[in-house]
Amino acid sequence: MPTSFDESARRVLDMLASAGRAPYETLSPQQARQTYREGRFAVSPETPAVAQVTNTIAATANGPVPMRVYREEGVDQTSAPALVFYHGGGWVFGDLDTHDVVCRTIARTARVVVLSIDYRLAPEHVYPAAVEDAYGSFQWIVAHARDLGIDISRLAVGGDSAGGNLAAIVSLMARDADVALAGQVLFYPVTDLSREHPSYGEVANVPLTGETMRWFKRHYLGDAEAHDWRISPLLADDLEGLPPAYIMTAGHDPLRDEGDAYAQRLQEAGVPVTHRQYSGQIHGFVTMGRLIPEAGQLLEDASQWLEQVFSQAARPQARVV
Repeated sequence: MPTSFDESARRVLDMLASAGRAPYETLSPQQARQTYREGRFAVSPETPAVAQVTNTIAATANGPVPMRVYREEGVDQTSAPALVFYHGGGWVFGDLDTHDVVCRTIARTARVVVLSIDYRLAPEHVYPAAVEDAYGSFQWIVAHARDLGIDISRLAVGGDSAGGNLAAIVSLMARDADVALAGQVLFYPVTDLSREHPSYGEVANVPLTGETMRWFKRHYLGDAEAHDWRISPLLADDLEGLPPAYIMTAGHDPLRDEGDAYAQRLQEAGVPVTHRQYSGQIHGFVTMGRLIPEAGQLLEDASQWLEQVFSQAARPQARVV
């Protein structure tokens, strides 16, 4: 069972209650997107300055995927470590702007290039569109590493919630293609849509509930089978050989148990895991730094972890996938 709320989380919940915000599952996807965007900007901290922010396109086999590239002053222009980041939003909402502050903060703090991916969203584009865009853009980044000024031997993937799901899946696909990643950063990731873990029933009156997850699942999956590891990476037969993982779970979050279970399975497979548990926090808090100081602490910690794994990464020549 979750512990009591952190004071900062309680402030956010009180603010949401006073605003009378409708649960996402009572809205249309279009209404939910607008509500999410407005909510993110209301609780996001001031936008950090980054020396270079460039919008570009990854040309993939399934079409163009918009990207945003962040590079801080003094970061190597020719062979920098890099993080490919996938935003959260239940595969239904979220975009390059809603997670702009998170990406800027990591780029500044970890001194890495951050490449943020704007994958297609459901229900207009059901599974496997998001996975195709996530991995297709990753392939394009590897193939164009020299043009992007990044070192593919020091390349990591990351994301929050649905984006953490995509990052975990890309890690598995990269391993199977013999591409050695330096790390994976998963903030309260979705790892198992095949069933509802006990934490689904242990949270209420928070931004993400079990019912909200069911709404996301209906929009995202279409007719797809949730037992497929490309939807539920927790169910992959083999997790050996995956890159070191930084996993964060929140106590008041229906995704808590499946995130904890993924960390445990990775450890059992011999993967180095750093597991941070924010027992008093709510799902989504990483984008709420204006009101939740723990978000800044988390990004600082994750950035330090990235610096460490990049410093330890070998430099074999990864082949283009």
